[in-house]
Amino acid sequence: MFETFGSFNELVDAIWGVFVSIGPNDIIDIAILSYILYHAFKLVRETRALQLIQGILILVVFYLLAMVFKLHSIRYLLKNLFQWGVIALVILFQPELRRIIEKLGRSKITDLSFIPSSDSGEAEDTWAGAITAICDAAQNLSATCTGALIICERKTRLGEQIDTGTILNCTPSAAVFGNIFYPNTPLHDGAVIMRDGKILAAGCFLPKPQKEELIAKQLGSRHRAAIGMSENSDAVVIVVSEETGTISVAENGELTRGFSKESLAKLLRSRLITDEQSDKNNTGSLVGRVISGWKKQ
Repeated sequence: MFETFGSFNELVDAIWGVFVSIGPNDIIDIAILSYILYHAFKLVRETRALQLIQGILILVVFYLLAMVFKLHSIRYLLKNLFQWGVIALVILFQPELRRIIEKLGRSKITDLSFIPSSDSGEAEDTWAGAITAICDAAQNLSATCTGALIICERKTRLGEQIDTGTILNCTPSAAVFGNIFYPNTPLHDGAVIMRDGKILAAGCFLPKPQKEELIAKQLGSRHRAAIGMSENSDAVVIVVSEETGTISVAENGELTRGFSKESLAKLLRSRLITDEQSDKNNTGSLVGRVISGWKKQ
């Protein structure tokens, strides 16, 4: 115990020594590095790479805890994981890295700022109204056998797909969905992507499913695109068949058909509203468990 406190005092003294020795050049260096890291985070925020970074940070925290409590086996495993993991990450996320660099090259100096874009922060309220609009629209489109594809974004950001469509950023309603998916209009063939209860973009192109040959041949391009999107993210994808008017939902690479307005509303509420509330509860309970475990030690 005393050794731990001694190490902690040495750490505090070392940090204080660094602050005392900071000069003007160091301040400029830190400011430039902070600027670069800030915009790097903005670039990855709209991709799946953000979740990867969060996972890496959790592993770093575990590594630091293993050092503090002298858990040699865990420290050894994590150390080797970090050494070889960088090469694996570059290989696995090569497409995302290429898009980030290309987006950086297209950016203008005037576009770079430290002022973050404002987020609504009221996802529960906006999703409640959006679910009603989605279900009303699905019922109307189903009655007229008008094809539709609506994606409700959850934790996985869909910035890559949003970039392929047209930004709308509007409040959802049955009338808006009807205009978007009306046959022969410019946006009716693509997908609508919703974020925080808003229609963010329309006419978006989606990835193909991983095992397209295993999908039933009677399913059309919309259903296949919905399955592919659900394989690549945790989004809830609603599909209205152009041939039969059947309402379907794709999740985790699986397609469930035959939804009514009521059953669709129940599913969306459980996925989009309850999940956000449970995430907050789980975060609070996790912090409580960590604190209580720390006290016991």
